[in-house]
Amino acid sequence: MQYKYTVLANTTLGGLMASINSTILLISLPAIFRGININPLASNSLALLLWILLGYMIVTASFLVTFGKISDIYGRKKFYTLGFTIFAIASVLLSLTPSNSGEFGAYYIIILRIVQAIGGGFIMVNGTALLTDAFPSHERGKALGINQIAFVAGGFLGIIIGGLLSFYDFHIIFLVSVPFAIAGALWAQYKLKEENYRTDKKGIKDYLGNVFLAASLVCLVLGFTYALIPYKNSQLGWNNPFVLLAFSLSVIFFILFIIREMKTKEPFLNLHLFKLRSFSFGSLALLFNSLAQGALMFLIVIWLQAIYLPAHGFSYESTPFWAGIYMMPLMISVVIFGPLGGTLTDKYGAREIATIGLIIMIIGFALITTLPANFNLYEFLAILFFTGIGNGLFAAPNTTAIMNSLPIDVRGEGNGVRQTIGNVARVVSLSMFFTIAITYFVTYLPSQINNYLSSLGAPSSLIKVLSNIPGSDLLFASLLGYNPINYLPSQISSLIPSSILNSLKSTTFLPNVISNPFIKALRISFAIGIAMLIIATIFSALRGGKFVNTERMKK
Repeated sequence: MQYKYTVLANTTLGGLMASINSTILLISLPAIFRGININPLASNSLALLLWILLGYMIVTASFLVTFGKISDIYGRKKFYTLGFTIFAIASVLLSLTPSNSGEFGAYYIIILRIVQAIGGGFIMVNGTALLTDAFPSHERGKALGINQIAFVAGGFLGIIIGGLLSFYDFHIIFLVSVPFAIAGALWAQYKLKEENYRTDKKGIKDYLGNVFLAASLVCLVLGFTYALIPYKNSQLGWNNPFVLLAFSLSVIFFILFIIREMKTKEPFLNLHLFKLRSFSFGSLALLFNSLAQGALMFLIVIWLQAIYLPAHGFSYESTPFWAGIYMMPLMISVVIFGPLGGTLTDKYGAREIATIGLIIMIIGFALITTLPANFNLYEFLAILFFTGIGNGLFAAPNTTAIMNSLPIDVRGEGNGVRQTIGNVARVVSLSMFFTIAITYFVTYLPSQINNYLSSLGAPSSLIKVLSNIPGSDLLFASLLGYNPINYLPSQISSLIPSSILNSLKSTTFLPNVISNPFIKALRISFAIGIAMLIIATIFSALRGGKFVNTERMKK
């Protein structure tokens, strides 16, 4: 087998493993929280949930540039193989999470997820770079498109596998990635070549610039993370001094980073990369597309799990799994059109194909805003499939154009920048659209709960307690597959007449209460998403014609 196909097969395995790991955890969160015995409505539960979900992303958002720089200097194969090894060890240790350990178990998972992210980071930055090195420019689009299939297919497999295994034992879900990681490490070690494009082995001299960049990104992600957590009497944490401090420090560190990089002779991040038109405009298109995607994935999952599925008789325990199944059309269309987009890019260039993909996504977002809370299922699935076509046609061409524009000796570093932009944008997107949703919940939810409970003849004490539950807790409890009513304090639930309690515990209670505020928030969120996609489309269209860089970085 030709070497390029060996690289394709190995990096595809890495993408499959990474994507299985991401969705298998999301779909298994209910089982994990039950397994370690954490009340989803406890005061610290939302913070723990966010750290389990975002701790991995914080590392990849903060250190991918560092990982790419190190790999460019000391060897992409070496650190790619190390990434698989670290990932395997962390996964095995995660499978040993003690049951019924409460917050200790949550912190145990968070810490090891951060270690796992270090391994995943080395795989991410080097996989695309190795693939770009191995394939000639006229075949890279197709190769990256096939790689995209693995990533999306892995997301689907993670949902199915996680949904099945989490019913038995949550520990098993962490072991699924181990065979992939071991096989990837051995395969990479014995079959991949170490290409030495860097003639200098001076290492990273600009440690201060490295620290400034990492500190800026960490503070940014921390600020958005804790902005989602209620603070004092507010449903969100935007007035939390820690959040304000985190954002302020992020800006300060970023300014210091730019000043440092402009003045030092050997900068950590070569800002000349952004002088490459295809790289800078492709990265900006990626930035705004990733900002818009939070509206698509996050809000639709909430829509399914908290409103549509319970309203149609699905138990809360089963909604995470079925939400994943209902998202299948989106994944299937990306699997089909991702490679097609890559193949067309090899022939015609990225500008036209990626731009068409973004236009299709704009139309898809607009169609979603026309749906009612209780939508027609076939219409919903068709719109998701159509939107996924645009996603598939954008992803591979845009990645191909960015990687083709990079000098051969800084592909790891440049790919780290590309993926950092995407990761940070996704965290910002999640926080931004969740803030919009909660703002509407704060405005409309108390009166909705009051009116609904009053119609049932509920006691005022119950109405007051439920009206004061933070909207974020209600949403995250639903995402975890919990009915919040089951976790009321005993002194409140004991006062509720059985007829009213049965109505509250039904799967239709929350959908009836939250559907109207949520749909208003969703439509505004998708309108903002459309605006961001329009900006992404403009940058994509202005990226320039087909260009392949075969030189080294000019010093």
